[in-house]
Amino acid sequence: MGKVGYPTEPLSTRAVIKHGVYSVIPPEGRVINTIPGFEGFESTILASPKLGASFVMIISTVIPGAKTTIPWGGDGIETFVYFMDGEGELTVKIDEKIEKLPQGGFAFCPADKGLELFNESTGRFRVLLYKQRYIPVKGVSLPAPVIGNINDVEEMNYAEMDNVFLKDFLPVNDIAFDFNFHILSFDPGACHPFIETHVQEHGAYITSGEGIYTLGPDRIHVKKDDFLFMGAYTEQATYATGRERFSYVYSKDFNRDVEL
Repeated sequence: MGKVGYPTEPLSTRAVIKHGVYSVIPPEGRVINTIPGFEGFESTILASPKLGASFVMIISTVIPGAKTTIPWGGDGIETFVYFMDGEGELTVKIDEKIEKLPQGGFAFCPADKGLELFNESTGRFRVLLYKQRYIPVKGVSLPAPVIGNINDVEEMNYAEMDNVFLKDFLPVNDIAFDFNFHILSFDPGACHPFIETHVQEHGAYITSGEGIYTLGPDRIHVKKDDFLFMGAYTEQATYATGRERFSYVYSKDFNRDVEL
C-alpha cells in the first residue's frame, strides 16, 4: 500500500499507464482491494481487462489465519499462485489434494477445478495470483494440476547468453497449457539479445535489482517491486543496471492460434 498521512512534498508518481500497450505500477501508489472469498489477504489487483490485459494478476500479503472461503477459479477459469517471498507455509488445496508450500512454492489449477488457499502458519508472506480464461484445443484434454517449487528448478542460460538466465514453472512442450510463468534474470550489464515484438502479453513483477526497460517508444527506469504489463506487439527489452542481479517473474500466453 502507498504512503498514508499528510504529504511532505509535491505529489508525484513513477506510474505510467498506456491502456493495452504497457503499464508500470510502482508500489508507492497501490491501494488494497477487497476481493470476495479472500479473508486475510491484503491484495492489490495489478492487471485486469480494465488495463487492456486478457488476464488478471494480483499481489497479496497473506497474514496468519488467512484463507479462501470459496474456491477460486473453475468454470473455464484457470488459476496460478506463487509464494514469492516471506516466512511461513502456504497450504494449497485442489480437489482433495492438499500441499504445504514454503517460499518458492507454486500451484497451477486447471479450468475445471477451484483453487483453495490457507495460511495455517504463523508467518506472513506475499503471493502472486493469476487467472485467465482457458482456451481449449479440439481433441486435447485439460492439463493436470501442477504443484512444485521454483527453487528446485534448474536455471538455464537464456538465448545462448551466459549472463542471462531462465527458469520455467510449467511444462513448455505440452500443448494442453495455454500460459506459463518464468523467472528471467540478468547479471549487471546484461540485456535482451534483441528488442522483442510479439503477440504474447506479459505481466511481470520485479523481484530484485533494477534496469532500463524499452516499452514501445519509451525508456523507463524500473526496479524491485515494480509491476509491468506489456501488451501484444509492444516493443520490449531491458538492460540491467545497478550492482545486483535484475530478476522478474512473468506470465506469458502461448501455444494457441489467434481467434477471429
